[in-house]
Amino acid sequence: MKPLELTKEIVRLALELGATDAECTLAEGEEFSVSVRLGDIEKLQEAASRSAGLRVLVGQRSGSAYTSDLSDEGIQRMVRAAVDNAEVTGEDPFAGLPDAADLGQHSADLSLFDEGIASLTTPEKIEQAKRAEAAFLAYDPRIDKSEGASYDSGVSSRYFANSRGFAGGYRSSQCSLSAVPVASQGGAMERDYWYSSARSPRQLDTPENIGIIAAQRTLRRLGARKVATQKAAIVFEPRMARMLLSHIGEAVDGDAVYRDSSFLAGKIGQRIASENVTIIDDGTMPGLWGTSPFDAEGVRTRRTVIVEKGILRSYLLNTYTARKLGLRSTGNAGRGLSGAAYVQNGNFYLEAGSLTPAEVIRQAGTGLYVTEVLGNGVNVVNGDYSCGAQGLWIENGELAYPVSEVTIASTLMEMLNSITAIGNDLEFQSTMAAPTLLIREMTISGT
Repeated sequence: MKPLELTKEIVRLALELGATDAECTLAEGEEFSVSVRLGDIEKLQEAASRSAGLRVLVGQRSGSAYTSDLSDEGIQRMVRAAVDNAEVTGEDPFAGLPDAADLGQHSADLSLFDEGIASLTTPEKIEQAKRAEAAFLAYDPRIDKSEGASYDSGVSSRYFANSRGFAGGYRSSQCSLSAVPVASQGGAMERDYWYSSARSPRQLDTPENIGIIAAQRTLRRLGARKVATQKAAIVFEPRMARMLLSHIGEAVDGDAVYRDSSFLAGKIGQRIASENVTIIDDGTMPGLWGTSPFDAEGVRTRRTVIVEKGILRSYLLNTYTARKLGLRSTGNAGRGLSGAAYVQNGNFYLEAGSLTPAEVIRQAGTGLYVTEVLGNGVNVVNGDYSCGAQGLWIENGELAYPVSEVTIASTLMEMLNSITAIGNDLEFQSTMAAPTLLIREMTISGT
C-alpha cells in the first residue's frame, strides 16, 4: 500500500475501533554522515527509517502511539494502543482537530526536493570533507590542529491524514558541509567553524571556500583581550543575530503565551521594538528550511507578520494554542510521530536593512562585534538577557582586536527597542535568519 493510502487506512481503523477523530503521520527517511579528521575518516554513518504515529480523540480525551512495524499486525497494535490510551486520559475542552475550513495545502512546487541529492557517491562526499579540512590546514601555520570536517545529507518523506478529510505528503532533501579548525599562538588555542547547507549539492559553497572562511574566523580570535566594564554599542554578526531572534521566537510561541510565561504575553498591538524592526514567519518560501505545503495538523502554511515596524501583530499558533487564546491557527504546528502538536516556526526572519555589514560596524563607532555567545542566561519569562560573549572590539568604526571573557547584559525588550541599524546580509542557513544588527547600548562586564 502506498504511504499516503496507508495513513488514511490507519485513520479509518482508528474510527472503526472507537475513536471520534484521528490523525496519522508516516515518515520515511535516509541519512548519511561522514566526519574526517586529519585526513582520516572518523565517523561514517548511513541509516534508513520508516515509521508511523497516530493520535486519536475519544470525545475530549486524547491518546497516541507509534510504531516502526508497519505490518498489518504492527499497525493494529498501534491503533489499539492509541485508543486504549485515550480511554484513561483526562478530558481537555481545547483538544481537537483543526476546523475543516483551516485545512489545506499548497499545490505549487515549493522546491523542497532535489534529485541531485543522489548524484554524489560516498567517496565523493568523503572527498569534499577532506578538501574542506585540507583548505584550512594549508591556510596558515598557526592552524595546527583540527576538529574535523563533515558532510551530511538526507532525504525524507512525510505523509499525513486525518478524519476531517485531509490527506497530503511531500518529500524534502538536504545536505551540508562544515569545517572546524583549531589555531595556536603563545600557548593559547582557539577554534571556530563555518558551513554551508542547501537542498542540493550544487547549491553548496565549495569545500575550499568553507575551509578558508573557517580558518579566517579562527585566526581572528587569537590574542584575545579583556575590556573594561562599560556600556557600549553591540553589533551581532548574522549568526549571533539569529540566536537573538530565536529568543523572540520562543517569546511569541503560543504555548508560552497562553501559559503567561513570555514577556510578550498580552502585548498584541503594542510597540515592542524599534520602528525599523519587522519580523516575519513564512512557511511558503520556496526551497527554504522552514517551508512546507501544510503544517503538522494539515493546516495550510502561510506568511504571518509577527512584528510590523516595531508593533507586535501576531503570535505563532497551532490549533490548540489558538483555541486557548481565542485566536486562529497561523499554520505553525509541528509534531513528532505521535502525541499532540507543538508550535513550530516556518522561516522566521528579521527583514534586512539597506546597510552593508561594514556600514553597520561604522555606525557603532566604539563597541563589541559579537561572534559567539556562551551560556544560557536568557529568561524569556521576564526578558532578562545576560550571556558570556566573544568577538572583536570596534574602534573608530573598524574591527580592531579580539575580545573574550566578557558578559553582555540587558533585557530583550530594551535590546529590541535599541536596534538602530540593520544590515543587508540576510541569508537563510536554517529556519531562522537575521542580518547584522546594531544595538545602541548594552552593559559589558569585563575587567
